[in-house]
Amino acid sequence: MATNGEEAAGGLKIEPMEQFTVKPLFGDGPIEWYTPTNVTLWMAIAVLALVGLLVLSTRRRAIVPSRGQSVAELFYGFIHKMVEDVAGHEGLKFFPYVMTLFMFIFLSNILGLIPFSFTNTTQIAVTATLALLVFFTVTIVGFIRKGPGFLAMFWVSSAPLALRPILAMIEIISYFVRPLSHSVRLSGNMMAGHAVIKVFAGFAGAMGVASVVPIAAIVAIHGLEVLVASVQAYVFTILTCVYLRDAVGDAHH
Repeated sequence: MATNGEEAAGGLKIEPMEQFTVKPLFGDGPIEWYTPTNVTLWMAIAVLALVGLLVLSTRRRAIVPSRGQSVAELFYGFIHKMVEDVAGHEGLKFFPYVMTLFMFIFLSNILGLIPFSFTNTTQIAVTATLALLVFFTVTIVGFIRKGPGFLAMFWVSSAPLALRPILAMIEIISYFVRPLSHSVRLSGNMMAGHAVIKVFAGFAGAMGVASVVPIAAIVAIHGLEVLVASVQAYVFTILTCVYLRDAVGDAHH
């Protein structure tokens, strides 16, 4: 049985994790923090796609909208309602940030489904940066708006007095684990789907005429990945709204 991508019987070689390797765009030297890589390239493409969809396609704002304007307005209405429903009226002040966050993740996920592309959101460095930005935004805004009262979210006043210190410790640990769970959830789900597609693609390339079965599986999984790409962007964004509610809303403990 093959391990770590080594050759199996019949010469079959599948390396599903190779597609996630970060490579410099120019040359083969070491990767520094300033080195342009395939991650840099596809992040830039995602940003350009975001600008094209939300800015260029809506600049005329016709009464009878174009297709691009209709899609942009659909996303706008969807995210606006999510922020208002979850984070409340005060949370709408952060709508531009939440909208940008959702569209960047969504477009990065979708662009990653194009053959020979690179999925930025499989990289924990990317998702962790996004999650830490959310974490620090929520924490800073919480202290600015509520001062020391922001810490009241850790004190479960409705619980018996003897249990409150224990619950407070659990709440604090849970709060600081948020960036980890927030980032790993997105990265892990996107990586898993792409790895499965790569495995089936390897079988398809080695089975000749019988490759119709793995090809059909790839098509089905690819369709599922479109759904996963959308759902993961939604989950990341709605959790951001939930965290923002802690900073701008009233305490519910």
